[in-house]
Amino acid sequence: MAQSPYIDALAKTTAHTLDDIEALDNQYVMHTFARNDLAFVSGEGMKLTATDGKVYFDFLAGIGTVGLGHSHPVIVDALARQAQELMHVSNIYHVRNRGELAHDLVALFEDEGKVFFSNSGAEANECAIKLARKWGHAHKPQANEIVTMKGSFHGRTLATVAATGQEKYSLPFAPVTPGFISVEYNNIDALEEALGENALACMMEVIQGESGVWPATQEFVARAQELCKQRNILLIVDEVQSGMFRTGKPYAYQHYGIKPDIISLAKGIGNGFPLAATIAKTNVADEFLPGDHGTTFGGNVLACTVGRSVVRELALLADSGHIDEISAYAFEKLAAIPGVTNVRGRGLMIGFSLLAHSAQEVASALLEQGFLVNAIGKENIRILPPLICEKSHIDALAKALYAIIEEKDKEN
Repeated sequence: MAQSPYIDALAKTTAHTLDDIEALDNQYVMHTFARNDLAFVSGEGMKLTATDGKVYFDFLAGIGTVGLGHSHPVIVDALARQAQELMHVSNIYHVRNRGELAHDLVALFEDEGKVFFSNSGAEANECAIKLARKWGHAHKPQANEIVTMKGSFHGRTLATVAATGQEKYSLPFAPVTPGFISVEYNNIDALEEALGENALACMMEVIQGESGVWPATQEFVARAQELCKQRNILLIVDEVQSGMFRTGKPYAYQHYGIKPDIISLAKGIGNGFPLAATIAKTNVADEFLPGDHGTTFGGNVLACTVGRSVVRELALLADSGHIDEISAYAFEKLAAIPGVTNVRGRGLMIGFSLLAHSAQEVASALLEQGFLVNAIGKENIRILPPLICEKSHIDALAKALYAIIEEKDKEN
């Protein structure tokens, strides 16, 4: 039998060395990420192993995604069992575990609601934006603006970069999608002015993650809820990074005592498996009719089976008090390090500032010592460890950070 020319064209083997992996990435993958010269081949719990065998402690958790740690046995088992039975059928059919996962997310939402499943945070926010506009056509037809916050991050699609309150994400792709205005975060006067007759929704993160982990004030969030109720405006809370027990509660807005109309979820809901969700109060969700919105892969049986296992394991972890305990310990240890200031956030979504040193240089030094963290801007560092993180892991990070800052102080 003659060999197929198509098979001949395919890669003959899998790359194993860092050099080979980088070479293929550089030649064939779009350069949209500034990647480190590092490739991981396996992970377990808090640890990742690189191609050279070096082990790293992952204090980023795939940017807040792997809440239960790498290769969690319950999640691996759920994924393997479902993959052997059924992975995907069209969304024009019913499947097991989709309704059950939606039930669980709504139960944690603590209100009557319905869920739309998708694959990423940007898609979850796109759904929230479309639903808000559909609701606006019916209930506030004169309004055409969604008010967002400066410093926010809602995704990289054309609509979500327009919603994002950071021009560096949207300017290269102008003209941006119209219908969004951004106001200063935590500025109540600016919010009151923006939420006028043209506003149909207010969209915010109660903790801004991508700009450095900046929590909203209680007064700001409470006033946003009050204004939305008074002026018939939807309140949308982006929980893509802060949701799924990252802050100790199912959703971060619950620390503020509010009841949003729509929330978006992704990242931690799948523990690394692509899964996202948009939850809306029932009276808002019912504005969507068949054909108004859709997705090929969102909510398939494989994703929902994994998500259901993830949510259950996260709930057990939160119920044990572990997340709150480790959070308090992390805040205490970080705040005690000379040269570290303004430790902030909630749960295990933590940011801090450096008084005298470059965040990028400190993050690079931590990487050399086997710790993954995220430098944001000149002075801010973000950590988002798996929620299974132990005090010993916090101790190891704090010890390394202390030594790095001490050494840099001596150099100066």
